[in-house]
Amino acid sequence: MTSGMTDEDLLLELEPVAARLLDEHLGKAKPWNPHDYVPWDDGRNFAALGGTDWEPGQSRLSEVARIAMVTNLLTEDNLPSYHRELAETFGFDGAFGTWVGRWTAEENRHSIVMRDYLVVTRAVDPVALEQARMAHMTTGIASPEGPQLLKGVAYVTFQELATRISHRNTGGACDEPIAERMLQRIAADENLHMIFYRGMSAAILDLCPDDMMRAITDVVTRFQMPGLTQPNFRRNAVILAKHGIYDLRQHLDVVIRPVLRSWNVFERTDLTGPGEQARDRLAAYLDDLEGKARRFEEQRERVLNRRDRAERRKVAVPA
Repeated sequence: MTSGMTDEDLLLELEPVAARLLDEHLGKAKPWNPHDYVPWDDGRNFAALGGTDWEPGQSRLSEVARIAMVTNLLTEDNLPSYHRELAETFGFDGAFGTWVGRWTAEENRHSIVMRDYLVVTRAVDPVALEQARMAHMTTGIASPEGPQLLKGVAYVTFQELATRISHRNTGGACDEPIAERMLQRIAADENLHMIFYRGMSAAILDLCPDDMMRAITDVVTRFQMPGLTQPNFRRNAVILAKHGIYDLRQHLDVVIRPVLRSWNVFERTDLTGPGEQARDRLAAYLDDLEGKARRFEEQRERVLNRRDRAERRKVAVPA
């Protein structure tokens, strides 16, 4: 690191910041129970216990809502991989160690409640869901370069906010009040997690601005959602983008830009050559992403207009 500080040096320096952010998190976090968000009266046995196995007609969710729910659940299922990455980055000592444990415990509730809801309401095929879980968790996810404090903290800041947006929009797509309340509860957790990482990233920016700016630029320009390794992820991501669950515009305007503003990235005066170069590269990337987002929106609008015209023609044709 050009600042001369190792990751170990930084963790020692940042321990008071972690303690403060942890205390703030614990003061804001509200306890909740997964079982309170599942309509247990809807449950019944499957064939192995004398009941009826799943059939598509049993689901009350649209295809888009089902895809979104499964994508979000499989992402949450991969918690062991995320825990390993976070523990290798932060360690188990002091406030950082307490955060790793608390964050993991809170995140685990998300997969518990989502799976219970989906299985009890028969919203998705439980056999296919289990097969996808096995495949995704077996593959796991890991940083190809190993634990890196700066990139790791920057990444989870953006990722937690992106996940919050995806859960919130999935709740709306479900068009079912219990699912919407459940996903709003999960999204609230994700937002608090983002606030912790955003504050930690801000502190690192103050300590070693050039190094952190380069890390932020690398993360933003190479960003991938954590569900990348799950089966059919790219296909499903396209479907979800087309239906507004999570698209380029949201990624840019609701995730990337607000976080960068909170760090005063483009107003900072403490950068030197390497940091300024990274910031220039980031600005150019955002300009390019703006163009891509605009083109995607225009293309989606044309597709919707063609679909609307086709539907109107069907209605106009006499039976």
